[in-house]
Amino acid sequence: MEHAEYVYTAGLGDDEVAERLAAADHCVLALADGGDAYAVPVSCHWDGDALLLRLSEHGDAAKLEYVDTTATATVVVYDVADGADAWSVVLRGRLVERETPDEATLNEWFGPFRLFDEAVEDVAFRVLALEPAATTGRETV
Repeated sequence: MEHAEYVYTAGLGDDEVAERLAAADHCVLALADGGDAYAVPVSCHWDGDALLLRLSEHGDAAKLEYVDTTATATVVVYDVADGADAWSVVLRGRLVERETPDEATLNEWFGPFRLFDEAVEDVAFRVLALEPAATTGRETV
């Protein structure tokens, strides 16, 4: 490692992890089906016990198919500032469907939904909770 650049990291305590999760509004959800992996950015909301994920139902059902085949999901919440200062929290656990709240609550919990090729009236939401069985947080020092 003579010429490789690196920075030192340290673990985050439980309170620091909770603070990072409470401030987060997006994450990467990683799913699997046998030997195939699927990762997708999604909006998130920490409720103090679980990380709530807003998934859309429309023409591309790939993520929902992977949700159904994933026993243990992984979510990565992270931020990188100025190329060196960074933190990440990795959560692993099972996904549990939650009742989708009304639109006002969805808007309170999650940022605006980004439409691609779908029409507004064709989009429906599902809220899943990742109940963490394992959580690891790290930050640069």
